[in-house]
Amino acid sequence: METKMYHVLIRATLLLSVGLTPAVAVSQPALPPQLTSGAPSDVPVAVQQLRWSMNDANVNSLTFRTMDTLFTTRTVPRSGSVWQLERNDRPLDFTYQFKGERYTPEQFLDRTFTNALLVMKDGKIVYERYLNNSNADTRFMGWSMTKSFTSVLVGIALAEGRIKSLDDRIETYLPELKGGGYEGTTIRQILQMRSGVDYEERYDFANPGIAATNHIDALVKNVARFADPARTVKRLHKPGEVFQYKTIDTAVLGWLVERVSGSTIAAYMTEHLWEPLGAERDGFFIMDGPPGVGREFNGAGYNATLRDYARFGLMMMNQGQANGHQIISPEWVALSTKPTEPGQPGPGGAESGYGMQWWTFGKGAYAALGLQGQYIYVDPTTRTVVVKMSHFPPADMTASEETSAFLEAASSWTPR
Repeated sequence: METKMYHVLIRATLLLSVGLTPAVAVSQPALPPQLTSGAPSDVPVAVQQLRWSMNDANVNSLTFRTMDTLFTTRTVPRSGSVWQLERNDRPLDFTYQFKGERYTPEQFLDRTFTNALLVMKDGKIVYERYLNNSNADTRFMGWSMTKSFTSVLVGIALAEGRIKSLDDRIETYLPELKGGGYEGTTIRQILQMRSGVDYEERYDFANPGIAATNHIDALVKNVARFADPARTVKRLHKPGEVFQYKTIDTAVLGWLVERVSGSTIAAYMTEHLWEPLGAERDGFFIMDGPPGVGREFNGAGYNATLRDYARFGLMMMNQGQANGHQIISPEWVALSTKPTEPGQPGPGGAESGYGMQWWTFGKGAYAALGLQGQYIYVDPTTRTVVVKMSHFPPADMTASEETSAFLEAASSWTPR
């Protein structure tokens, strides 16, 4: 009896010492109205809050490398021999010019919100740097760099004969798209972001349109699949006529890979890309729903290490060869990275363009690009690969413009 009374008194003393009483409880912050309207979600409130805020400048340095704590994931496991990357470590002894001023690469790291940076020349790592408590084992969110991985998977499926022609209409493989805006659109046009469907890639979450609503329902609340709007989306332009960047096109390509492979995107990527690439760590996709329901977010949801992203870029620079394997044909590398129409608004200035899920920078250079500063930059002419993982503040185009200036300088640089 005395022991029980002692514990009661101790608990009361602790509560009073912090200014609380046993009757006081602290509730979780209320969800914004955009998350409480529509279908109810089984995702815990705290997790929805984190997903809602994951792009914010005060947390994205961390969230962009811990996506496996926020989402259900599907692993893309590595297997077999690791593709050993040669090293020729050198200081980055060059400068770059931006808005009339000259800066060093060391200044570049902080000025452009860098989490990690790797530079390769002639197939060798010359520079590798991790910041903000990241390291060589950290798996970074690639965001829309994932689109370029999807492009390679489509190219592999075409080479295997699972896809007969890029000029086949998409409903030949996905009859679920008959009657909507995608009907009559070819696989080639979808790869080129010229599907013509009415899906504006605008993420104004205060006033959500079709893209923002899809992000909320599929990725934050997990009450729908990201590719679902493709079934009912309307047509805005004639297929092939107008370039309009939209992640729903890549989601349709992922659905195509699922259908023709009879498997998941992750399983197909494991067998045909990640294992033969000689990756050193497992990668993973975030999912748009729980196990048994969710699908890989193949438009922007792949996560991997800095070096494994570099291996992917090096494979592209080497005409599809990696770790003793011809993973994708030289013809696909050339076709997918050739701009359909130069001069598209993009990160490479006036010479920018868009190929098949790759951005082009002019003079033969191209890149897989992701939201808020993720880059796999490849320049075959100078045999340069640069991988940059970042945490740009949302809508900060200045950091993107400065990164383009750095990439051009790094490409022209010759290590001594």
